[in-house]
Amino acid sequence: MRVISGTAKGRKLKEPGGRVIRPTTDMVKESVFNIIQFDIEGRHVLDLFAGTGQMGIEALSRGAASAVFVDESNEAIRLVRENIKHMGFEDRATVTKGDAVSFLRHGGKYDVIFLDPPYGLPLMEKALGSIFEFDMLKVNGIIICETNAERQMPEPRSPYKKGREYRYGRVKIVLYGKGNQADPETGMEQ
Repeated sequence: MRVISGTAKGRKLKEPGGRVIRPTTDMVKESVFNIIQFDIEGRHVLDLFAGTGQMGIEALSRGAASAVFVDESNEAIRLVRENIKHMGFEDRATVTKGDAVSFLRHGGKYDVIFLDPPYGLPLMEKALGSIFEFDMLKVNGIIICETNAERQMPEPRSPYKKGREYRYGRVKIVLYGKGNQADPETGMEQ
């Protein structure tokens, strides 16, 4: 695992031991950031179910103003903190240990939200439901969901819109947004 672009380009991230944490592959991460490349600079990012923190760290490397990392695993929190320190992003990063869905009840608004919960649990639907209920996405914001390719993703309620789906083998990326202007790349209104 490495940072693909930006100020920390090429730096390696510490990886988890064992199989408890499932990091996003570099190929999928690169594809995601190609899709949202113009939605990062100066934005506030939430990396929910952070794992190693690589999605939020990639966003910081590409110019995000700040990133909040949330995970309930002690190993994940340790990895996120080590990776943030290794990249020199401590001044723009906040790390929170706790249940991701409970974290969403405390509010806050974000421009970009990464969701990559464990595939076999109903956490994606719970997290999306909370984001929609508490209206946590800023106008023109984007939610990037990573899940297994077979999963049916929920339809959002207004003012949220479901955007395009991208498949990479057994992985599916689904975008949601909130806005008012069509974006040809994401297929969402912005």
